[in-house]
Amino acid sequence: MTDAALPTFPFVSGETAGAVVAGEATTGEATADEPTDEFRWLEDIHGEAPMAWVREHNDRTDAALLNPAYKALEASVLEVLDSKDRIPMVSKRGRWYYNFWRDEANPRGLWRRTTWESYLGDATDWQILLDVDALCTAEDTQWFWAGASLLRPAPGQEYRHAMVALSPDGGDAVAYREFDLDTLAFVPGGFELPAAKTQLSWFDADTLYVGTDTGDGSMTASSYPAASRVLRRGESLAQMAAKEPLLSVPLNHLSCGVSHSTTPGFERDVAYDVLDFYNSRSYLRVDGSWVHIQVPDDMNVSLHRQWLLLRPRTPWHVDGTEYASGTLLVIELEAFLAGSRDLHTIFAPTPAQSLQSWSWTRDFLLLNLLSDVSAKILVLDPAAGWAAGELDACPPLHSVDTYAVDEDDPDAGNDYWLIASGYLTPSTVNRGTLAAESAAEHAAPSTDSRGTPGAAATLARAAPSFFNAESYSVEQHFATSADGTRIPYFQVGPKNLKLDGGNPTLLSGYGGFEVSRTPSYSGAVGRSWLERGGVYVVANIRGGGEYGPSWHTAALRENRHRAYEDFAAVARDLSARDVAKAARLGCAGGSNGGLLVGNMLTTYPDLFGAISCGVPLLDMRRYTKLSAGASWMAEYGDPDVPEQWEFIKTFSPYHLLRSGRTYPATFIWTATSDDRVGPVQARKMAARMESMGIPVWFHEALEGGHAGAGNNEQAARLHTASHEFLWRALNGDL
Repeated sequence: MTDAALPTFPFVSGETAGAVVAGEATTGEATADEPTDEFRWLEDIHGEAPMAWVREHNDRTDAALLNPAYKALEASVLEVLDSKDRIPMVSKRGRWYYNFWRDEANPRGLWRRTTWESYLGDATDWQILLDVDALCTAEDTQWFWAGASLLRPAPGQEYRHAMVALSPDGGDAVAYREFDLDTLAFVPGGFELPAAKTQLSWFDADTLYVGTDTGDGSMTASSYPAASRVLRRGESLAQMAAKEPLLSVPLNHLSCGVSHSTTPGFERDVAYDVLDFYNSRSYLRVDGSWVHIQVPDDMNVSLHRQWLLLRPRTPWHVDGTEYASGTLLVIELEAFLAGSRDLHTIFAPTPAQSLQSWSWTRDFLLLNLLSDVSAKILVLDPAAGWAAGELDACPPLHSVDTYAVDEDDPDAGNDYWLIASGYLTPSTVNRGTLAAESAAEHAAPSTDSRGTPGAAATLARAAPSFFNAESYSVEQHFATSADGTRIPYFQVGPKNLKLDGGNPTLLSGYGGFEVSRTPSYSGAVGRSWLERGGVYVVANIRGGGEYGPSWHTAALRENRHRAYEDFAAVARDLSARDVAKAARLGCAGGSNGGLLVGNMLTTYPDLFGAISCGVPLLDMRRYTKLSAGASWMAEYGDPDVPEQWEFIKTFSPYHLLRSGRTYPATFIWTATSDDRVGPVQARKMAARMESMGIPVWFHEALEGGHAGAGNNEQAARLHTASHEFLWRALNGDL
């Protein structure tokens, strides 16, 4: 709704999945620069033979997995996911508070809204905007909700125009339809775009800026838009495609897009050319021409009203001053465009502290920080020379995030949400108001009153507890990696844990794309792991963002091994502390985390008794040719460049399997409709392991996209299957 950080495509985006890239051979024969791949035939995602292979393996896994005890556990997890006592998270637009909700009666979900007074009540009165289950029935299409983009109205008016995004299979390719928030219906003859990796921005009620698939040359190698054009009401996509683009980029770039800011007094067009995951160029349209914002390509650029915020990913030298990576700098936009480099540092990182995100209220800037992976919040006042105060709302070893409620609200423009959670602390939603006095004077969230705009942060909603948290404790420990770096990790387990090496322990990690793993409550983990007597551990390894950009870049490309050394160091530390010896230690990860645990399987098999590997990258020789893989070369490298393949092959699990070696029990799971990583790397890994006589379980969900689940029932199945497999393996019950 306001100017925001210019898009830099997160790992959760990706390319539409399809069969083998056109023109490529599907044999498994080796070439001069590519190893033999006997399972290339499984890359035909929807082919008859591959799908028969999938169904056979699904049946085999189901036969081994499903029994009355498993079904009872899955039902218990589903009870958590379907609970009507969960917090309905809301976003404020005008006088309404919007929410999307799924439960047992509404598996595809309801898009709905309410008023603040009703939200605070014991029985919220929701106005249903769109019943996705009913839409599926009416159109005989299994739609999945993918969000909505609302056009900011003129001052004093209510929101009316929305573009609703729906996925036909749970994947990232979505169809857009115009929705009228007055009539609560799709607009007959309104804007409508077919399923694609579309990027869209409202210009006004009759105009969109659109980047989408309009045929050959319209999408990059990563299947993101390569051009952005104007679409006016009543025009077809063909008519739009015939126009000169607002902006276009070479097909080997990741993507481009144009957005329009409707902030009153600061209306402007902003364009971005995304070269790769961590490099982009930002432009402002001035007098009909694009003006480049002259900063390094790896700079995070954010615009808000008159301000330009800059966060370098690597050290930045300007006029004799070096700004460390992860610093947040501010300058007036007009001054910067005029040549000034009188930058003001409003956050400077330390070895323990990093900036995670920021949000603007009408008069203040909120900074969400991590200090040794515990939350800290600063409030900055631009009118007082960017004076900063700390918001007293962050208990140790918890996640606390704060962001603006609605800066456009004339009465509540300085209101903020404060969302708190911990491994043993159910989530709470609090609401408060910032004022000109020092932020340190703001009270911590109250637990005995309901949120009221215009006051210190008070409780609006609290999630229930789904397991007896009093029986457990949360600890933070540090392991020492191979190069001497201290690696933090969280341990959740029974109080007075018996340190005899025999505790079934689940170690989770990610370690990529500057994603931070922070404390969060999960009733599902409580029921499926902790209540059974297990220990749950989360590792904050390099490649993530827990200590800012440098923590991430330390494990990029040729340094990828550092993330795996970090994870292995945590595993060894758990053994050395007698929490769990290898036979009782399992690990789990998905997506990039699937690549992580795939490397635990192939490089560190002696450290683990079981591995759950979800929606994974595993074939790093061909990952750039599969689904969204071309997007991620900045993270992993390009295997088609011989000198880069030399380091990539050292973390390609598909190529690291060896005959005659003992591997831990392994469960590999994926989804046919995953159009980010795609299902084929998981298929090929399982098939190669089977051919080598290595025991492996495999399951492929048929819908649900990269999450592997399109509704709560599917999510419960996926969660329970992974935990049940690990539990049985670590307790010798497979």
